Amino acid sequence: MMTNSPHAESFPEIRDSVRRLCAAFPGPYWQAKDRDRTYPSDFVETLTRDGYLSVLIPEAYGGSGLGIGAATAILEEVHRSGCNGGAAHAQMYTMGTLLRHGSAEQKAQYLPRIAAGELRLQAFGVTEPGSGTDTTRIATFARRDGDDFIVNGQKIWISRAEYSDLLILLVRTTPREATVRSSDGMSVLIVDLKTAVGNGLTIRPIRTMLNHATTELFFDNLRVPAVNLIGAEGQGFRTILSGMNAERILIAAECIGDGKFFIDRAAAYARDRQVFGRAIGENQGIQFPIARAHVQLSAAALMVDRAAALYDAGEPCGTEANMAKMLASEASWYAADMCVQTHGGFGFAEEYDIERKFRETRLYQVAPISTNLILSHVATHALGLPKSF
Repeated sequence: MMTNSPHAESFPEIRDSVRRLCAAFPGPYWQAKDRDRTYPSDFVETLTRDGYLSVLIPEAYGGSGLGIGAATAILEEVHRSGCNGGAAHAQMYTMGTLLRHGSAEQKAQYLPRIAAGELRLQAFGVTEPGSGTDTTRIATFARRDGDDFIVNGQKIWISRAEYSDLLILLVRTTPREATVRSSDGMSVLIVDLKTAVGNGLTIRPIRTMLNHATTELFFDNLRVPAVNLIGAEGQGFRTILSGMNAERILIAAECIGDGKFFIDRAAAYARDRQVFGRAIGENQGIQFPIARAHVQLSAAALMVDRAAALYDAGEPCGTEANMAKMLASEASWYAADMCVQTHGGFGFAEEYDIERKFRETRLYQVAPISTNLILSHVATHALGLPKSF
């Protein structure tokens, strides 16, 4: 039995079809992938075949032409079903950068093939070891050389690079100290990963506490054609924001799905589990944390809807996207902890899928932006407080 959703009526047909798709990938499938640290290729191929990863691509290029609201519904249901969208979600949010800032030629070259499943656009290269979430201090540099850029530097926590054909890469094309504003002087490039690996690009996997296929990238005089520049040179920070805001909204939707998974499981277990001669769900000590998780998640879901609506309307939504991601990630983490507590020892058993989802949802208070950075953004952008850095 599923709990009531604050926006269950949005895209009901999409939600139903996603649930049916996910039913073919039950817990044992994900448990095996998690144990072996392998990429869920068949799950991603099924999402691609059924058109869910091209939902934001206009119909003229072979996609569905729907907005980010539809994308949030897809990823929410993926996560509520016990699956994980982390293997594929970048193809949705990187669309923001390409769709809003790509040239007509770039869109014609890439979008139809992405929509058809011939190309994967799964990698988003922003974070670096020396800059973390301070994006203006990235050091990976692209120097113009005739018809090419020559790229040198390093990126870290770049997920799915081994399973993607294309990478959206943020680089500096002007040194930070030579710019008036620290956000100036950055540019965005499309990198063909299949030709780049071994020709100036090295990909090194990083093993973490969850199966997220994350890597670090090393660039050593990698040549990238200048025609692969997305948007204007030096304006890359503004260009990449379309992808970043979409990323935060879609990650928030995944957190809503995770939270519903935990609440569904906890409520069902509390109804059925008998201790001291009665269902543990009769005890308010069990009831109230489940109810609180539902309340918090319902409020967060409304914030996700608000951010998605602003994004689809082309309105500024940076603050709302950040708030949605923070509220949803905190609500899902509370729900995860509550679910483990409700299940007791069974919450730690692999076969219940709760411990796996517990680890997966913890990531999102750190990535793609930490809670403290969100609070700093809200303080300075929404409340007019002075910057602390």
